Amino acid sequence: MAVNNLVKILALALVFAGAFDFGFSYDRPPRRKSLSKPLLKDLDEFDPASPQQVHISLSGTNKMRISWITSDETPAIVKYGISSGDYKISANGSTNEYQYLTYNSGVIHDVVIGPLNPDTVYYYICGTNYSQEFSFKTPPASFPIKFAVSGDLGQSEWTNSTLQHIEKSNYDVLLLPGDLSYADLYQPWWDTFGQIVQPMASKRPWMVTQGNHEIEKITGIHPEPFTSYNARWVMPYEESGSSSNLFYSFEVSGVHVLMLGSYTEFEHDSAQYNWLQADLKKVDRRKTPWLIALIHAPWYNSNEAHQGEYESTGMKSSMEDLLYGARVDVVFAGHVHAYERFTNIYKDQADKCGPMHITIGDGGNREGLATKYISPQPKISVFREASFGHGEFEVVNGTHAQWTWHRNQDDVAVASDVVWLTNLASVSTCYKV
Repeated sequence: MAVNNLVKILALALVFAGAFDFGFSYDRPPRRKSLSKPLLKDLDEFDPASPQQVHISLSGTNKMRISWITSDETPAIVKYGISSGDYKISANGSTNEYQYLTYNSGVIHDVVIGPLNPDTVYYYICGTNYSQEFSFKTPPASFPIKFAVSGDLGQSEWTNSTLQHIEKSNYDVLLLPGDLSYADLYQPWWDTFGQIVQPMASKRPWMVTQGNHEIEKITGIHPEPFTSYNARWVMPYEESGSSSNLFYSFEVSGVHVLMLGSYTEFEHDSAQYNWLQADLKKVDRRKTPWLIALIHAPWYNSNEAHQGEYESTGMKSSMEDLLYGARVDVVFAGHVHAYERFTNIYKDQADKCGPMHITIGDGGNREGLATKYISPQPKISVFREASFGHGEFEVVNGTHAQWTWHRNQDDVAVASDVVWLTNLASVSTCYKV
């Protein structure tokens, strides 16, 4: 515990000294408290062989990655089956650990299981602890499918409220456009974040991309960025032909999802740009009629927060033509701690063949909301509000989907913004086969 306190003090000192930069500052309303003990524990307070921070993610066709952490070295094995207590199948995986300043992580386990049947509940146990059973449900083979979408989640009382509402939504897959734990150098907060999300993330696949709070690079002290994120949240980048865990794609139930990296190189000569170009060429809109993308730093934003950042303007300049040419249906972003929905856009103008842009960085982070908007409201901005909440993107069939944004007003989920989308691949004036 003394070491953890020392690391925390050092981390905060580095932030205030300017060694670690989160971006521009702006006025925020009063915050809610971060979740703390007795709800959360340090990793060494658990049974050293007990699986902790369990979360799952899609990993190629009909497969699932199971990830967890233990204090002691234990086998990376998952046993699973379709009946509780009856585990007829097993799979082995790998383990890794990392060091960050004076912090040594627990043993991180990753096991890919499958092939799995669609729309099926599986029961599983991790490692050698047979007393702790988990379960998850696989996504459906085709439509309808519901995505929960929440960015800048953190681990505050608002986070808890948001997660409770998402859990009630009966979603199939969660999409998180960056800024997960808000550990901000203090590594035990990655462990507590894993505890907070385990009840949900062990039951449904969570697909994430990185934000600025995942960088955790300290000039001259810890020069490697994304150390914790890449170790703890391995996504199916290799399965999608990517060279980096910071950008990848996956397909599920008739939807092709692009998970792009705002904080890794994205210029025309970059690995990410070349990968995106190649990935889009592989998309078959007859097989996956819907094409969506996630970024962290929004390309369109009428909030005063995070204006003019290169991660937004530079990435938009580099990649907007690719997404427009491919007829991406919707782009979800985070970073700005508020909600905003734009109309279909291309090159700063309304365009029926361009993607709809939605900022959903209001998951519950400890920093609070970004309440100041540019006035007057741009015509391309349809709805904007600085409230915590989450979104649900329900793809009903190959041509239509419904987006709803649910405000956490007084801890009650309120559907405050609703819009129907028509798949751009089904619009003859936009898409030619």
